[in-house]
Amino acid sequence: MRVVLADDSVLLREGLARLLEEQGMEVVAQAGDAEDLLRKVGAHKPDVAVVDVRMPPTQTDEGLKAALELRERHPGVGVLVLSAYIEESSAMELLSDDASGIGYLLKDRVGDVDRFVEAVKRVAEGGSALDPEVVARLLGRRRREDPLDVLSPREREVLGLMAEGKSNHAIAETLVVTERAVEKHVTSIFSKLDLPPTVEDHRRVLAVLRFLGSGGGAAS
Repeated sequence: MRVVLADDSVLLREGLARLLEEQGMEVVAQAGDAEDLLRKVGAHKPDVAVVDVRMPPTQTDEGLKAALELRERHPGVGVLVLSAYIEESSAMELLSDDASGIGYLLKDRVGDVDRFVEAVKRVAEGGSALDPEVVARLLGRRRREDPLDVLSPREREVLGLMAEGKSNHAIAETLVVTERAVEKHVTSIFSKLDLPPTVEDHRRVLAVLRFLGSGGGAAS
């Protein structure tokens, strides 16, 4: 698995590179700014780019803009965005079209090596990996702006865990219920959100986008 790292902190980049290489991944390039990131992804065609939201020269949203441009230029490259704190607008913009191959984690999660590595792998393989706190914030925002009353509280909980990228088995373990019960909830969610039968993973992404209010037209 080939990775490009982008962060203006050399210390953090080197730390992440060592961590990922110890897990058997190949860090093919590192970048300190958005322009360098775009250039190196174009040159190396990695499986995934790990990108800091805030990068030079303004330290605002250069990383996010670069991530969006990467999605447009290289749709086959997964993008895992790291942020020091939750920026709702950034997360919503990143997820506006398709959450497959997208991740958004708080930097604090990097300390949980297993979770971070799992997120990198999941995004590289085309899945999604959203920080639980980001999911909770976006779900709260969604309920404030346009409540989705068709879903029960348990179904919202299941969908939130789906947004984190968890499988039915992992959701069952988290909620301490049977996998069959989770399957029933997922089926009900698809039905209530009017998502037609298609590839299972694709429907999961559409369901997450529909619920977060960032991709309502994606399933039509």
